[in-house]
Amino acid sequence: MTGRRKSGEFDLIARFFEPLSRAVPGAFALGNDGALLTPAAGASLVVTKDLMVAGVHYPEGEEPAVLARRLLRVNLSDLAAMGATATAYALGLALPEGTDDTWVEAFAAGLARDQKAFGVALIGGDTVATGGPAVLSLTAFGTVVGNACLTRSGARVGDDVYVSGTIGDATLGLRGVQGGLAALPPEDRAALEVRFRRPEPRLGLGAALVGLATCAIDVSDGLVADLGHLCAESGVAARVAADAVPLSDPAHHALAAGEADIADLVTGGDDYELLFCAPPSARSDIDALGRRLHLALTRIGAIEPGQGITVLGADGQPLSITQAGYQHF
Repeated sequence: MTGRRKSGEFDLIARFFEPLSRAVPGAFALGNDGALLTPAAGASLVVTKDLMVAGVHYPEGEEPAVLARRLLRVNLSDLAAMGATATAYALGLALPEGTDDTWVEAFAAGLARDQKAFGVALIGGDTVATGGPAVLSLTAFGTVVGNACLTRSGARVGDDVYVSGTIGDATLGLRGVQGGLAALPPEDRAALEVRFRRPEPRLGLGAALVGLATCAIDVSDGLVADLGHLCAESGVAARVAADAVPLSDPAHHALAAGEADIADLVTGGDDYELLFCAPPSARSDIDALGRRLHLALTRIGAIEPGQGITVLGADGQPLSITQAGYQHF
């Protein structure tokens, strides 16, 4: 990224990011040291933050608009997991020295596209230059009525375990982005890569699960790992049937072609589907909710007393899983 004009920090903010803040009067056109947020009467703020580091969370050279949309969406997924309505976000960018305006302009355009789609706006942040890899940080803000939110700590013995959408697509999509999946047809690779690059935050589902689900988490580290986080917070164990885990057609094709096995799919991260629990008495309500949202909500297991996660294969025997999911350290 050389040979093109590189703006100073304040010019960059004024040209590319200030327009993203105009929907929020309390953002002060990004001209102050902070923003003023006033939740509606009786509402509480929900705040979440995620980082993406080049070469760690995404391949070097990824398109800036793709990165912007993914960064926003993975944070909105955290709000969805708590049943919140998304309202605003703050942005932190540490960009390699020499990053030009073309890159920043494309990144801002990606944010503009998705913030309109999800009804949020930029309220502040910071930009710096770095001699290391790019670090992209976003803090998302949402609201819930009163203190009524979903947490990870409410699972009860006897609850059903559900997951939305399909599982394993994103981990396969990353392999495709990295040049793998040679045995799959191009249309399958393309579909899986979209699932990695452009996850769908389940905001409508999360809000609708408040008062219906006992707990929830989004699948970021991997289904087994994240179910483990949920169970650890709730002080319970879980049993999952591998053949009940919902898979897309391209994922089924990848299994048949030997590009992955089921253990890869239930431990791969970045799906950003919602994993949640509910009592058996809620089954008909959850089925109706899935139909209303046009979203598959699949019962994959149950909560049990004890500790840990057991994933049963098609033969009824526990699968051998050496690593439950992505580990940050």
